[in-house]
Amino acid sequence: MAVNQKLLVNLDAMIARADFAQVDDNDNSFELIQSIPVRDVSSEGMTGNLLRKPDFQRETNHWTPEQVVSLLECFINGDLIPSVILWKSPTYVFVIDGGHRLSVLRAWTEDDYGDGPISKKLFGEAISTNQLRAAKKTRELIAAKIGTYQHLRSRLASNDIDSKLSSTFSRALPVQWVKGNAEKAEDSFFKINTRGTPLDEVEESLLRNRLHPIPVSARAIIRAGKGNKYWSKFNPENIQEVERLAKELHVSLFDPEVSAPLKTLDLPLGGSKGIRTALQILIEFLQISCISNSNKEVSINYGEPDITGEHTVQVLRRANKLSSRITGNENGSLGLHPAIYFYGHSGIHSSPLFLGTAKFISEKLANNDKEFFKKFTRVRAIIEQALIAHKEIISTILQKFGSTNRVRAYSNLLNSIYNQAQSGSEISDEMLVFWAGLSGKIVVGQEKPTSVNFSNETKSLVFINMALKTEVKCPVCNGYIDKQKSISYDHILRVQDGGIGTVDNLQITHPYCNQSIRN
Repeated sequence: MAVNQKLLVNLDAMIARADFAQVDDNDNSFELIQSIPVRDVSSEGMTGNLLRKPDFQRETNHWTPEQVVSLLECFINGDLIPSVILWKSPTYVFVIDGGHRLSVLRAWTEDDYGDGPISKKLFGEAISTNQLRAAKKTRELIAAKIGTYQHLRSRLASNDIDSKLSSTFSRALPVQWVKGNAEKAEDSFFKINTRGTPLDEVEESLLRNRLHPIPVSARAIIRAGKGNKYWSKFNPENIQEVERLAKELHVSLFDPEVSAPLKTLDLPLGGSKGIRTALQILIEFLQISCISNSNKEVSINYGEPDITGEHTVQVLRRANKLSSRITGNENGSLGLHPAIYFYGHSGIHSSPLFLGTAKFISEKLANNDKEFFKKFTRVRAIIEQALIAHKEIISTILQKFGSTNRVRAYSNLLNSIYNQAQSGSEISDEMLVFWAGLSGKIVVGQEKPTSVNFSNETKSLVFINMALKTEVKCPVCNGYIDKQKSISYDHILRVQDGGIGTVDNLQITHPYCNQSIRN
């Protein structure tokens, strides 16, 4: 969900990717260029068409619109810009450092800041609202402060030249070269990228384990099977299956996009499509989906490096199986309502709630607990009322744990709520604190506002509370129905008992309640 999410310009399509390892033996030594003028990075330039990023490079999407404009202003005004660092393979020129700088210049020449023809060719329809907003803002800032590349070039063609225009088209980015083979170039990449805009923990983990099934799966899902195809070397049938499953999971977990304050209960289960947040959630969700009775903890390097795509497809299928138990219209779907299970008391998506719930269900599946879904359905209404009534204390409890322990803490807490609901005993704040392994009184309370205006959190909180009062409930289990994602049409008088398809014989239920409880 787009809540206070910083706008970042996605320039990933500006420089294509290629594999370091795919090089020819026929390397020719020759004088290397020492600079790259702006005209050469465009689609019409020779150098621009040779440029490539390593196939494991993170997305070029770390700069704000203001940073993009600042770089262009520095270029036009003749200010100092650090050298870009390149490595020459026999086929391509790889960018080791300076990908954002080169991509900004290319984006300017193409008028494509994540929403143009080059970007659409790479991302297809998987362009988020935030990506479009960032592109729009960038274009507006450039028009106001610099001018478009096409406009400046037209002035040059008509001899409407001044000193700034002359310096723009005569200036070039300085170049430094990495000498050596592909292994040396890769080593240089990791050393260099611990400086500047450093790799964060998630990015570095993805890069270090880039051939393993979970990183490939996460990158496929985040772009709905589009974007750079990290799976392009897989067998053709596995490529198709990766893209199909990735698209299904993307829709299940991240659609629709919503903004703050909330005005609908049609909420994405996995939260925002913002790349870094979503990737972290996806990695953990994939790890959770791969747990088994004999393997309770799964790391990001789960499985062997995948050459054929077989293992990646298996991981995606397991994730899809777990997802289809949580949401969707398949017969086994519980259709959990995201406003109750995955969003905090202020209407903001909570990754510990989402991942903790996923872990709770995945462990039941891994243990082959065949009675779990029936037992859960019998007490579902009690569980949901507890989650609604105690949402604020649950949030406060989770804050007492370190960020790496919150998913496990909530999974255990949800399991305790489930067990207590079956016993028919009361679920109180004190019991929740006890189950979490904490002691003493937990004080909850929101910071008192000082502004006369309502915050987005306040608006979202009030909206959720009011909207839930009128939400549809399942007549079988009395739990809330996510009517946009998980719904089933059930005969009140069953067909085998003579029921027919009339209006007064129809009730709306959860898919699981219809197919498994009723039948």
